[in-house]
Amino acid sequence: MLPCLNKSLFGIDCTGCGAQRAAVLLFRGEFLQAFHMYPAIYSLAILLLFLLFNLFIKFKFDYNIKIGLIMFNAVIIGGAYIFKMIHIFN
Repeated sequence: MLPCLNKSLFGIDCTGCGAQRAAVLLFRGEFLQAFHMYPAIYSLAILLLFLLFNLFIKFKFDYNIKIGLIMFNAVIIGGAYIFKMIHIFN
């Protein structure tokens, strides 16, 4: 696994900490553990699948769907990060 530069320099998790481990858990079939490791893993997977699908098939409103999925991921990642930071410092 690649080390987190933010965590090694500042000692604080970044918003992506846990994503690599969650991806490995997801590929191993440990779905619940992947979600607990990084809650945005499934929404990111949906976004990546949509982006790959959209490379080959173009359709109406694809830009709006992309922006919606990106915003949805940002909310999940931000919320999970805030939740993690609150529980670390308590």
